[in-house]
Formats: sequence, C-alpha cells, structure tokens
Amino acid sequence: MAPTTRPWRRALLWLVLLGPFFFASYGFANWMAGRQTDVPVLAFAWETHVPFVAWTIVPYWSIDLFYAISLFLCRQRLELDRHALRLFSAQLIAVSCFLLWPLRFSFQRPEIDGVFGWLFDVLLGFDKPFNQAPSLHIVLLIVLWVKFAQYLHGAWRWVLHGWALLIGISVLTTFQHHFIDVPTGLLVGWLCVWLWPDQGVPPLRAWRTARDPKRWRLALLYLLGAAVVLLPVLQWRGTALWLLWPVLSLLLVALAYAGLGTAVFQKRADGRLTMAARWLLAPYLAAAWINSRLWTRRAPQPVQVADGVWLGRLPSGRLPAPLQGVVDTCAELSCRAPGAVYAGVPMLDLVVPSAAQLRAAAAAIERLHAQGPLLVCCALGYSRSAASVATWLLCSGRAGDAAQAVAQVRQARPSIVLHDVHLLAIAAAAAQETTV
Repeated sequence: MAPTTRPWRRALLWLVLLGPFFFASYGFANWMAGRQTDVPVLAFAWETHVPFVAWTIVPYWSIDLFYAISLFLCRQRLELDRHALRLFSAQLIAVSCFLLWPLRFSFQRPEIDGVFGWLFDVLLGFDKPFNQAPSLHIVLLIVLWVKFAQYLHGAWRWVLHGWALLIGISVLTTFQHHFIDVPTGLLVGWLCVWLWPDQGVPPLRAWRTARDPKRWRLALLYLLGAAVVLLPVLQWRGTALWLLWPVLSLLLVALAYAGLGTAVFQKRADGRLTMAARWLLAPYLAAAWINSRLWTRRAPQPVQVADGVWLGRLPSGRLPAPLQGVVDTCAELSCRAPGAVYAGVPMLDLVVPSAAQLRAAAAAIERLHAQGPLLVCCALGYSRSAASVATWLLCSGRAGDAAQAVAQVRQARPSIVLHDVHLLAIAAAAAQETTV
C-alpha cells in the first residue's frame, strides 16, 4: 500500500489545540500547588549525590521540538488522532496527579551564566518547583519516543535512543525532578500509549460488562491482590513504592475479567503483545510465564491428537518437527515461533471460552491444517487450546458429539481440564456452525 499524504492541516490544528492546553493546565497545577503553605517532598537520601549538569538543559528543552514535529510525522488521520490523544491523555493524567497529590522539588539549583543560564531563566519563567510525580517530561518522552521510533531506522534509531536517554536523565541533572517522578512517569507514559493503540479498538471502548459469575470472582480476586500489594506502599513508602507497578498490573487484569476482556493484553496479529501492554503488565506476565512453565515442566512437549493437529503449551522458540503452524488461544502471553504460520484467537485464562471464540479457533485450525501439521496452544495446553481442538474435532466430523470429542483429546493428553460447562460451549459452537 502506498503511503498516504500526511494530514498536515489536521496536525497543525492539533498543535494549536494541544499547545495552549499544555501551558494552561500545567500553569494551573503550578498555581494551585503554590497556594498551599506546606507542599510535601518525596526524595531518597541517595539523591543528594545526583550531580547538577548545566548542559543537560539542552536535551531537556529539546522535547518541545520533538513534541511539535511528532504530529507532522503521522501519515494517516487515525494515526494522527491516536497520537494526539496520547499527548492529551498524558497532560490530563499528569495534571490530575499534580492537583491530587502535589509534591515539591527540594534541592537548591546553583547559579548558571551564559547560554545554559539563559535557558534555565526561560524555563523558570513559567515553571515552579511543583508538578513532580509523575514527571510530565518522562510521560511525554515515552509517547514521543514510540512515535519517532516508528519512522527512524538503522543508525538514526540508535541516535534517537541515545538522545531519549539524555532527555530522561536530564530531568534529574537539571534539578527539575526527584527520582520517584521518573518511574511513575514511565508508567503513565506507557498507559497513554496503551489507551490509544496504533491499530484496533482502544481498550476502554472494548468494555462489555461480564455476565459470567466466575469472571467477576476472578476480577475481585485480582482486585484484592492489588489491594494487598498496595498495603506496604501506604505503610512504608520508600522502596516499597516500586510495588505500584504490580498494583497497576493487577488492576488491569481485574479490568480484563470485569469487562475489558482480551483487549487489555493487546495481542497483535503476529502473536506478540504490544510494547505498552508488555511494560504495564510485566509483573503479571512474568508470574504467568513462570506459572506456565512450572505446571508443564513434566510434560513440555506437545502431543498429537488427530491428523497432524497437536496440542501443547505456548512455544517460546522454533517449533519442533514436523510442526509448521500455530493456532494460539492464549491472550496474556506472547507467542514466539519463528518461521511458523500463525493464527491467534485470544481467550481469557481460567474461564470457559465463548461459543464464538471456539468456533473461530476451530476455523483457524482447519485453515492452517491444510498447510501442514500444527500446534494448538495456550499457556499450559490444558484448557483453552484443548477445548478448541475438541470443537474442531466435532465441527469437522471427526467426533460424534462434544463428549466424544473431549474424550479423544483426553486420550492424547490426560491432564486436560475440561468440565461440563466446556462441553456445553463446545456443543454450542458446533451447533452454530456444523461445518468448518
């Protein structure tokens, strides 16, 4: 597809809207904090050893140039609007935090002369020692880095990475922020990218209130887990603040079960989660991957069920011979199978797949099956993928009913976990479409 003409007029309109909003909202938060008599400080003792480096005001200021240019990089209207909404969300979330939990920078900046001194003077003309966590500079840096990395390649991409690192460091070496502002800024930055993905439906628009009681029980369990992890943060703070990352991760998983579904994980057509999802959900994803490997450590290899269709856990490398394709039913983990033909039908863990999901998985199995032996997988290879293979057996006439289909799968892999509710879903999927 030939690249479309960049919508520069719309980009200019977005810049005209976002620019004043940036300065007005940022200035308002500064003014509100300045009215308080005692704005708290949140800093670690080791931060007194962070040096003041005057020249880093240059990369610090350069983010304004990146901000303006980024809007004109976008080639399509949807891409431009999503990027602009990321910038808008960054401002909205950060300023809300500044108003709800104002913090103050506490170090004394030395006197600076020359060009660098002039740049600091201009900065201090509208900036005050407030608006700390999350660092809006870091939030915007993530959003802008993602956009520029999309268009820069080779040596220029490495230049981008290096300069972005300098911008990130500069928030500390210009004495603009304390350390806590940096990781919180990273989280909010990735949250903004996650809220407005380049492709597909934004996750919040995917909300469909769950009707399955088990999904609500799981949502409450993850919510309770987030609350338990939050307790040491509220009690001790300090290094315990790092626990805010798993708290956010667990909250997002709770939302997945409550109504957002698989959209939380943003699994792409290539089998990988988006970078934003991987960052935000990293604590949960690490635990889920370890759990999958522990449960399957005694049976790591896939097993053949029928006619070149194999069942097993999610691969993390090249498929063993003779497998040539993958039908992936796991929503929460990336699938890495270089060289394999891939089809994904993401399903939530620990809940019964819908008839529509099972039907889609069966169709994918039949389609890829024509190209050679394939693996049908989920995190463990015990439930979602097993139900999908059973549906394929039933829909393709290789089994007479759901019970027979499940028995055939269980014969090949006795450890599968399929109950009566799964049989009902499999039968419903086959009834809606008797042929694949």
